[in-house]
Amino acid sequence: MLTKAPRGTKDVLPSEAYKWQYLENMIREICADFGFKEIRTPGFEHTELFLRGVGESTDIVRKEMYTFNDKSGRSITLKPEGTSPAVRAFVEHNLYAETMPVKIYYITPVYRYERPQSGRLREHHQFGIEMFGSNDALADAEVISVAMTLFNKLGLKNLELNINSIGCPNCRREYNKALKEFLGENIENLCDDCKERYKINPMRVLDCKVESCKRILKDAPLMLNYLCDDCKNHFESLQSYLKEAGFNFIINPKIVRGLDYYTKTAFEIISNDIGAQGTVCGGGRYDGLVEECGGPSVPGVGFGLGLERLLLTLENSGIEIPAPKRPDLFICTIGNEAKKYAFSMATKLRSLGISVEIDNMGRSLKAQMKYANKLNVRYTIILGEDELKNGKVKMKNMDTGEESAIELDKIYDKISE
Repeated sequence: MLTKAPRGTKDVLPSEAYKWQYLENMIREICADFGFKEIRTPGFEHTELFLRGVGESTDIVRKEMYTFNDKSGRSITLKPEGTSPAVRAFVEHNLYAETMPVKIYYITPVYRYERPQSGRLREHHQFGIEMFGSNDALADAEVISVAMTLFNKLGLKNLELNINSIGCPNCRREYNKALKEFLGENIENLCDDCKERYKINPMRVLDCKVESCKRILKDAPLMLNYLCDDCKNHFESLQSYLKEAGFNFIINPKIVRGLDYYTKTAFEIISNDIGAQGTVCGGGRYDGLVEECGGPSVPGVGFGLGLERLLLTLENSGIEIPAPKRPDLFICTIGNEAKKYAFSMATKLRSLGISVEIDNMGRSLKAQMKYANKLNVRYTIILGEDELKNGKVKMKNMDTGEESAIELDKIYDKISE
């Protein structure tokens, strides 16, 4: 199958790449506005990082990671999410010694062995941000604001911001007792995965997508009723910040997210335009993750969103990404001397920021004009022996059909006009 991409992967062809570039450029601009700086981490990490960071009870670790032994027998895993590698880099390079908060973002491929579906591939691309150092709910609100700013700038309307608090280790202990007691009474009716989650981390059951489990969980105790004073105050502060900034939100007590490292804030931004799996962004607070990964006790908060899913949401919302810039000029040539001159001219014009196309296929003049039209160029000139001798060409405006005589060395000025 040398001519077919592996299942769950997808080529981004030149006809689509401009959409990705548009999104990535907008992301970089917004991150700069909020003071986030880019980090780039390796495509694979030691497996232990994800076992400790993501959590052994998660579906990602139990079912979806691409894990293998390298030639030295070390267990290596392709990056399934962006936060744990960012935390590892934060610890390894002593970024915690810098002035807080440390604010970083990444645009990276991630790998999960799951059933491919619309907007979700085995290799997909994730935009994520992380803010380290602040315990204040203002940091959570600012992280949410980055995502909402991106969606608003893209023109997305049909979105819901869902927030929840999943507490800290202290109040979660009491909650887990109550949840485990409830689940124990229904254990026989849970799916096999949830029976396993029940033993390792009962809160993972709340994230189950199996309908029979979802019906049982409708009556499950809610974490919000078990929050300690600190977590309760933090959640109330988050709500006040969001209200003050004009962000509408829904308190959804069933949100727990699919990763074990979350504490306190958990949130999802949901689109009603892409079907049942409508989450386009998810994140929250992870105050113990840096310490879990071998660093000092430093709080953190962040989110991740899939670019494939975001592109699908834009498409389903009828939002068109602006087409790429048209070529400025096509130089049609007749004869070898004209081809040499055209190449030299194109080189100079390109160095001045003008987009120039020339014929590399030995086409006839008629075929060159037809090709220039297909490329949707703004202007064309025809260069042959007479034009080289006289130092003048006719420049054609391909939109209006208007032609004008122009000296060869005035072409840059003409196009700039």
